[in-house]
Amino acid sequence: MIDTGFLITSFVTLFVIVDPIGLTPVFLALTQGMSPARRRSVGLRACFTAAGLLALFAAFGEAVLGFVGISMAAFRVAGGALLFLTALDMLFERRTKRREDQGNEDDIDDPSVFPMAMPLIAGPGSIATVILLAGQRPDIEGFTMVIAVMLAVLAVVALMFLSSGLFEKLLGKTGINVISRLLGMLLAALSVQFILDGLRDFGFAS
Repeated sequence: MIDTGFLITSFVTLFVIVDPIGLTPVFLALTQGMSPARRRSVGLRACFTAAGLLALFAAFGEAVLGFVGISMAAFRVAGGALLFLTALDMLFERRTKRREDQGNEDDIDDPSVFPMAMPLIAGPGSIATVILLAGQRPDIEGFTMVIAVMLAVLAVVALMFLSSGLFEKLLGKTGINVISRLLGMLLAALSVQFILDGLRDFGFAS
């Protein structure tokens, strides 16, 4: 019998952690200047990559990190450091400048795997969440429900990404530039929070 309460709780928890609505403007800023077809491709690739990563961690949990001797705390610090570099690119429009210099769209930086799939979608929070959810129901049925919930949340993410062109038309180039700078600041703060969470797990921060 399907545990409806577990499904609802799991969906709400993972939805809040992944935050599809909050990710959409970030995706829009990172894919600025791309054609609609390229943007759709990047969005779908990010979701498929994140789905594979989250499924892997749901199945094997912390053993995946433990196998190579990496703790969740170290994962948070590393993810935060990498995300901070992306935030700097957004703040100083380095990504936009590189795209203008490259000219050929095929050579434009592809943000689908990093930073979209990881650490923004499949980040420390969502990875820890699927590990904990799978641990609550350590059987085939529980694992199947966790995977179903994860796919449902990522379907919402994909839908938001595919409709991001509407937001771009509404905001215009100036609006996108303003939002890109603002989100760069927010991403910088989020990356610092990732690092602080990791350091707290190590006992270096209170």
